[in-house]
Amino acid sequence: MIELYFAATPNGLKLKLFLEEAGLPYFITPVSLGKGEQFKPEFLAISPNNKIPAIVDHAPAGGGAPQAVFESGAILLYLAEKIGQFIPRDTSGRVEVLEWLFWQVSGLGPMAGQIGHFNVYAPEKVPYAIDRYTREVARLYGVLNRRLAGREFIAGEFSIADIACYPWIVPHAAHGQDLADFPNLERWFIAMSQRPATLRTYEGVENAYQPKQALSEEERRVLFGQGAKPRA
Repeated sequence: MIELYFAATPNGLKLKLFLEEAGLPYFITPVSLGKGEQFKPEFLAISPNNKIPAIVDHAPAGGGAPQAVFESGAILLYLAEKIGQFIPRDTSGRVEVLEWLFWQVSGLGPMAGQIGHFNVYAPEKVPYAIDRYTREVARLYGVLNRRLAGREFIAGEFSIADIACYPWIVPHAAHGQDLADFPNLERWFIAMSQRPATLRTYEGVENAYQPKQALSEEERRVLFGQGAKPRA
């Protein structure tokens, strides 16, 4: 049984999507980011970077004590290797999937997160930041669009590369992007959105980049570290 420490962010949704695709038994332990639950000592013992998602595998391969894993890319790789799905066994195919997995966690996710922040959550508009990150996300969308030319999935067969990337394309409007400008990416995105596991994953999930009301000052401080002192 997998315990998923979860909030409905793109990174959290990656893991929920994986678990739905894999059909693995799991249960969710919600983490309220606005209330600062990611800073609780019991969560930090699992995820020392105080970020979701994190998991505890209560039945790790080979037995033994429950296995905690943090960082979404590491969790995807751990689970894919555990069940022998969504990552090729041959060296060339495996490398290809890992290249695109790490492309997402090092590029697409951080840059999309920045433009999402400056477009939606920043207390004031910063034109330079908005322009800089909009352009960079457009460049990254272009990279993925070219990769998907003539391909159904990012790295051959359906894999953790697709699972990792999809949730970061969902809020494309908040990223200042029009998928019509990226026809291969748009085709892939539509196909991904229609998968049964995707529909289950996103059922009842609100768009994280369209908050119903403005953040309170306390929520802003907790989420974005305003006024917080760094810990040694």
